[in-house]
Amino acid sequence: MPATLTSGAAQAALYPNGLARLTLVIGGARSGKSGFAERLCLASGLRPLYLATAEARDAEMAARIADHQQRRGSLWRRVEAPLELVDALEAHAGIHAIVLVDCLTLWLSNLIEADRAIEAETARLIEALARLTGPVVFVSNEVGLGIVPDNALARRFRDEAGRLNQRIAATADRVVFIAAGLPLTLKGVAA
Repeated sequence: MPATLTSGAAQAALYPNGLARLTLVIGGARSGKSGFAERLCLASGLRPLYLATAEARDAEMAARIADHQQRRGSLWRRVEAPLELVDALEAHAGIHAIVLVDCLTLWLSNLIEADRAIEAETARLIEALARLTGPVVFVSNEVGLGIVPDNALARRFRDEAGRLNQRIAATADRVVFIAAGLPLTLKGVAA
């Protein structure tokens, strides 16, 4: 466990197994980002907490959630926070636990659907990250690498996701891009 907490790259070395204070794992759909993030959390030796942003609104999503839960097993504690991500992080991120947020883009979808102010919610999240005393791993989708969506809502989502990912990446100590199950470290020390 870290004896003292500092910010940035100096803090990353204080966590077990070279774990960074804040890690962003980003990639496309079914790229292997959640599995990579889960393994990163388990390797830390800290108590893993899965902070879920998804809601089972249809059978397909329920099946995806069940698949993730089965893969993780009983070792993980789970907290659901489809909208109140900041409150959940502040309540659960501490020096004896590692929090996996899966995923930022589902949280963003929920905010858009609830007609919440995305810029204000993102700013609130960024401000909270500086106050957290334990490591956090975020998973997010990179949705801007494909074709331009053909409708305004999808274009708004793509643009908001890009801005959110940039803000989290700027704050993160480590950013890992996953493609075809393979990690590419974009920022910080390789995981």
